[in-house]
Amino acid sequence: MTRLLLAGATGLVGRELLSQAVAAGDAVCALVRRRPAAADAAVDWRVVDFTALPALPAAGQALCALGTTLRVAGSQAAFRAVDFDAVLAFARAAQAAGVQRLGVVSALGASERSSNFYSRTKGEAEAALRALGFARLVIARPSLLSGNRGALGQARRRGEELALAATAPLQALIPAAWRPIDAAVVARALLRALAAEGAALQVLTSAELQRLGRSG
Repeated sequence: MTRLLLAGATGLVGRELLSQAVAAGDAVCALVRRRPAAADAAVDWRVVDFTALPALPAAGQALCALGTTLRVAGSQAAFRAVDFDAVLAFARAAQAAGVQRLGVVSALGASERSSNFYSRTKGEAEAALRALGFARLVIARPSLLSGNRGALGQARRRGEELALAATAPLQALIPAAWRPIDAAVVARALLRALAAEGAALQVLTSAELQRLGRSG
């Protein structure tokens, strides 16, 4: 049994990470801002403030699926508070709890040098995580995510829905690196990569996530 710390358990990928980790028999401590109504009793739920995290229970691995959008956040500052500040705060708290392996959900196009604020923030967060010196850091960079956001009570993302609808008939023609990817596939690939032996840093492109996250 592996003890996992998980931040972002109520999001699209986070929900899948939680479900798959529990199904595998892992002991999961999920850090949330609000306890979900249908909270799995097998999970150690901790309601926290990510701007002032408490000491976390000892664990060997951690997963971070924190993230928002500029539209939901309402401003660049609010977006950065989640996708950079909260991500880094969780990673530091996990490291203080003894975590040696960290898996993080980033995004396609993440780069410190990007002219796009979203991509640049993601890239800066990746760089800050690399500097922490985890024994193993796995970064997932999925393309457009597909999954049931309605079941999470999240606001509809019109642009995302239109993009998914437009690309659906062309799935076989779109390169794997750009093809929309199911959140369950991302979660499965990240869990498998984090558990495997490998280099101190592994960045998984969306094509690699598609391959590694296949069922079976």
